[in-house]
Amino acid sequence: MIDAMSDPLFDRFGREFEAGHVLFREGEPGNVMFVIQSGVIRLTKHVAGEDKSLAFLGAGEFLGEMAILNAKPRTATAVVEEGPARCLVIDAQTMEVMVKKNAEIALRLIKKLSKRLDSADALIEILMHRDPKARVLLALVRHAEEYGEVTEQGIALRSTGEDLAKQVGADVEVADQLLGRLRRLRLLHVTSDGRPLVPDLSRLEEFIEFLEQPKQPGDT
Repeated sequence: MIDAMSDPLFDRFGREFEAGHVLFREGEPGNVMFVIQSGVIRLTKHVAGEDKSLAFLGAGEFLGEMAILNAKPRTATAVVEEGPARCLVIDAQTMEVMVKKNAEIALRLIKKLSKRLDSADALIEILMHRDPKARVLLALVRHAEEYGEVTEQGIALRSTGEDLAKQVGADVEVADQLLGRLRRLRLLHVTSDGRPLVPDLSRLEEFIEFLEQPKQPGDT
């Protein structure tokens, strides 16, 4: 169900959405979920007067299932970031039938939900850091690992420095200073459309490990 959708399924449940289209808004009631076949969907949440990016979901991912599982309002807003996005739009009754009839679908649903819990835990751990630069740096790695677009030059983030700063409660100026330092160290580049690009994720992770090492007596 999740990884390989056939044309008959799209003929029955499929819809296509252009970039900028809002699939649903935070606080609205929800009676359908979306399974992404192509395109990228951005999830945002309104916190302290600002919209903070939570995740970027691509082909094979699904969203909107929680509202129909627990009959509660949408907890985030979903907007097509890169379109056109082809999605299967599945209502609660259809999803229930699919899960009951196919154990593989149920297992994949559980695995996806478990992965989201892990991602939420990772974000909470990042937010526990007192140093705002550390929060931005760790968020940068998280977004590269989970939502980045692999290119010949490296991993291009779909988030801007401002997005990262907002998500972890840091000033945009702090994020800009940090990203500028990473560029000078050649640990970060900028794409032609202004997005951060990590040329070598392992080098960036090694840099973080070095920063996190406890200082020895006499170190400055």
